[in-house]
Amino acid sequence: MTLLRLIEVVQWAFLAYFIALTVSYLALNLVSLRVIARDADARASLLLPRFFSRLEPPVSIIVPAFNEEETIAGTIRCLLQLEYPELEIVVVNDGSTDRTLEVLTREFELVPFPEAYRISVPSTPVRRVYRSLRHRNVRVLDKSNGGKADAMNAGINAARYPLFCAVDGDSVLQRDSVARVVRPFLEDPTTIACGGTIRVLNGCRVVDGFVEEIGMPRGWIARVQVLEYLRAFLFGRLGWAPVNALPNVSGAFGMFRRTAVIEAGGYRTDTVGEDMELVLRLHRLYRLSGRPYRISFVPDPICWTEVPDTLAALRRQRVRWHRGLLEAIAANRQLLFHRRGGAAAWLTVPNLLFFEAFGPVVEVAGYLVIGAAWALGVISWSSFAAFFTAALGVATLLSANALLLEEKSFHVYQRPKQLAALIGAVLVENLGLRQLTAFWRISGMLSWLFNRPIAWGSPASAAAADAAARDDEDAGRAA
Repeated sequence: MTLLRLIEVVQWAFLAYFIALTVSYLALNLVSLRVIARDADARASLLLPRFFSRLEPPVSIIVPAFNEEETIAGTIRCLLQLEYPELEIVVVNDGSTDRTLEVLTREFELVPFPEAYRISVPSTPVRRVYRSLRHRNVRVLDKSNGGKADAMNAGINAARYPLFCAVDGDSVLQRDSVARVVRPFLEDPTTIACGGTIRVLNGCRVVDGFVEEIGMPRGWIARVQVLEYLRAFLFGRLGWAPVNALPNVSGAFGMFRRTAVIEAGGYRTDTVGEDMELVLRLHRLYRLSGRPYRISFVPDPICWTEVPDTLAALRRQRVRWHRGLLEAIAANRQLLFHRRGGAAAWLTVPNLLFFEAFGPVVEVAGYLVIGAAWALGVISWSSFAAFFTAALGVATLLSANALLLEEKSFHVYQRPKQLAALIGAVLVENLGLRQLTAFWRISGMLSWLFNRPIAWGSPASAAAADAAARDDEDAGRAA
């Protein structure tokens, strides 16, 4: 085969992949637009004063904590202010080496509590259980260090209620977050999990643990992630939910039916993407056994989280995320194209595998092959320019569409300066940061292929990784 013929075949292959990817994104966009329009009245009703019927199921909130002496007390105080009739808060001190347990003991008057502890899912040993004298619904587990997933398993074992919420220690919730995310469980008794929209906390003003004023991050790295979160939640997850094929429930805040997670075996401790892996495993368990179930999504903003604001922190996060994606797919490969797998097997997992997992490889290969073909004179400058214009144009269109949908539906970013910043972020993302992220994701793929250890800071907190990355970058500047 001549070089010219090879280049032609590769070009057609890239074109076919590009068209398939674009069609999948557009399909998700159309479904999302329909859902947003359909649920407009329901969202408006959420603005009315909330009344509880006392029929709402009680909920356990599980908070894994590792070396969080500075923030843990404030986090628990905020959770105690959530608007929901019956909550319990289970804090899991995952072998902290700082004063986390001392702070909790002092602030909430903890005393040892001789509670029967039933091991339903595996976890490292729990040394002692404490309860608060100030708040009867607050308990603390002190256990050996095992990582976030292991801490969640310990919390599941200790939870008393049928539904539990997984909450990151650095997440900021809305006062009615639990009430909003519990609605699908009331509307459909087959619901086993539900997630909600996560928004970027950077730039927001937080008062007493709640977002008082919505702001825009100062740096362009964080601003680009505002767009990414809009696309991921307004288009990605909102598009998958109607066909019961949601690929993930964010670890920042999500609700699960406890019995379903116990039956699935709890969180896996040998993956960095335990949240997605659990959701795919639930799909596999229920689809292959032929039982009715639903994994739902609430499009309302219910949780705010800090995102990396430096390149070093972002790189570490994206490497970790991509490795976690591949681990989740590999662990649940039986679901791929399974005849009883439904939309999860025939749409979600193939999309994750071919477009999300291998997408950066195809993207970078496309840049390299088309660039080499132009440099060798195999293709013309016009063809070279057309390829990059089409690739960047579609990406820009999708980001702009997400921004328009956000303004039409939720209108969170209301100031003209905020909208201008997001429009600028559309350009910044597609003229450098997107390409850089593709290389980082390939690095995550290589770390999975060769089973390389990923530096993650504390095993119980992803935020520690971002902090460590900031330290690395600061050290680099000093050098």
